[in-house]
Amino acid sequence: MSIDAPETTRVPVALGDRSYDILIGSGLIASAGATLAARFPGRAVAIVTDATVGDLHAPALEAGLTAAGLRHHRITVPAGEATKRFAMLEEVVDQVLAHRLERGDLVLALGGGVVGDLAGFAAAIVRRGMGFVQMPTSLLAQVDSSVGGKTGINSRHGKNLVGAFYQPGLVLADTDVLDTLSTREFRAGYAEVAKYGLIDDPGFFSWLEANWRGVFQGGKDRVHAIATSCRAKAAVVARDETETGDRALLNLGHTFGHALEAATRYDGTRLVHGEAVAIGMCQAFRFSAKLGLCSSDAAERMTAHLKTVGLPTELAHVPGGVGDVDGLMAAIGQDKKVARGKLTFILARGIGESFIAKDVDPAAVRAFLAEDLARG
Repeated sequence: MSIDAPETTRVPVALGDRSYDILIGSGLIASAGATLAARFPGRAVAIVTDATVGDLHAPALEAGLTAAGLRHHRITVPAGEATKRFAMLEEVVDQVLAHRLERGDLVLALGGGVVGDLAGFAAAIVRRGMGFVQMPTSLLAQVDSSVGGKTGINSRHGKNLVGAFYQPGLVLADTDVLDTLSTREFRAGYAEVAKYGLIDDPGFFSWLEANWRGVFQGGKDRVHAIATSCRAKAAVVARDETETGDRALLNLGHTFGHALEAATRYDGTRLVHGEAVAIGMCQAFRFSAKLGLCSSDAAERMTAHLKTVGLPTELAHVPGGVGDVDGLMAAIGQDKKVARGKLTFILARGIGESFIAKDVDPAAVRAFLAEDLARG
């Protein structure tokens, strides 16, 4: 399919001479070889994927690359959050070099957020920066992690603490691949879709409340939700690429959520990232209500919607629990938004009225967490 086909939606990310397109539509993996040959002629391609996604989708991608005359090599990493670590970064970098890819060649991330973050960081550091293409295969990656240039790995001290801002040259979001996701993984991605409505688009949140079933079923509602999410993120990234200002709003729910992931030791059988974000957003709204910033009705409304689609909304919904207040506070203290030891949270005055709250009182956070844990 031509990249200019009317059924393909194009969302530009405006970053001057580093601007790029997000293409959203059906069949984009099969047509990727022709697309890449047209946009990046003569480039060799290192495909970074995980074992699960590679089996499902890499053959179609590789067939297209071969047909377009592009040399390619597949690098397969284990699936799961534990892959985002130094040892796997070294493995990817070593394979890219071993197969003699040059600085002008492409590292292509075929997978979800884990693969995208890992491959993007490798692209940023190999030969001091190679070409990079994102082909996100999860809903979460299509609407969030593949857009905006955040790359990185986890440390034993916390999530995403080692990385770089490194923009892709192109994002290809093939909506067909979402049909291969489990219901749980799709729901987890939906949390990030809802996030855009909760940040600053109450009309979109209302649309999701009325049309979420269509998003899950596929078709035009799904494309609309993905495109709306990508446009929202692209606008923020264009204003604040390296998160010195309002890009931090995109972390709604993430300070609490990352602490929950740390508490479960990144065990995806207990909690995946989107589920942690869903609980974290509910906590952010409950905390905002406790501080008198928003109404309890707003907190209850957004929680009810996430619960309706099947997402967890309470600490008690995490199998095996999340530990105690001290452990959660220690994890929050390692959050990337901490500045000079002071806590920063994304809080809300209502649906679509989120804001950056700096220098939040740790005692207030501790008291809130104690109450939240006691909710049972």
